Amino acid sequence: MPEAATIGVFDSGVGGLSVLREIRSLLPGESLLYVADSGHVPYGEKSADFIRERSHRIAEFLLEQGAKALVLACNTATVAAVADLRERYPQLPIVGMEPAVKPAAAATRSGVVGVLATTGTLKSAKFAALLDRFAGDVRVITQPCPGLVERIEAGDLMGADTRALLSGYVQPLLAEGCDTLILGCTHYPFLRPLLQQMVPDSISLIDTGAAVARQVQRLLEAGELLAEGPAEPCRFWSSGDPAAMQEILPILWDESAGVDKFPN
Repeated sequence: MPEAATIGVFDSGVGGLSVLREIRSLLPGESLLYVADSGHVPYGEKSADFIRERSHRIAEFLLEQGAKALVLACNTATVAAVADLRERYPQLPIVGMEPAVKPAAAATRSGVVGVLATTGTLKSAKFAALLDRFAGDVRVITQPCPGLVERIEAGDLMGADTRALLSGYVQPLLAEGCDTLILGCTHYPFLRPLLQQMVPDSISLIDTGAAVARQVQRLLEAGELLAEGPAEPCRFWSSGDPAAMQEILPILWDESAGVDKFPN
């Protein structure tokens, strides 16, 4: 494995940039690749077969670009495709996402946890298994959030439409006594500042981006694959409109960068 090998990260759109930021913060010496499958966002409403097909296509592309590890920065893609990818590439470090049920169950004081997620994630057998394993002693209230991903894809993190949509999903959870909210989609951490305006300070907001970055670090260390740097600038692709992604990168990635068209 050449030292210049990269970490490949992908999501249905730009939400996985929240995970990419955590990886860059923890592993600044690593060069990163990112594919936003924005031409097919959101995955939460797509079939498992479609998501699996897209995940395989993107994984192959990232490996062609020199990826030494893959991160499925999408809960829905993880449910649909991570097992297949691990079977196809058994020697490759592959990290997926899952809603933070375990830390939320440990954090709650009221015993009531709310989950904001896509429909696909909430309907999955994997999510049901997480609840069975970690949430036996707490009440978990799930809230599908159609429309939120599209607002974030548009770069609207604080606008009136986004605020109204998010409030409609959050207020019923608070009314049920939730003191802990799981941000169960990688897009949703970008709404944390808006959420913090909307909920009391006593409400815990939990996502798994930092935990995913730590798992990437562990797997690379175990395989003696950690890079010492200096890192190359992150490279970006979008299967949607590259210009649209390039426009919102300064908002979601905190810096400007070029975006290439993903070869669908």
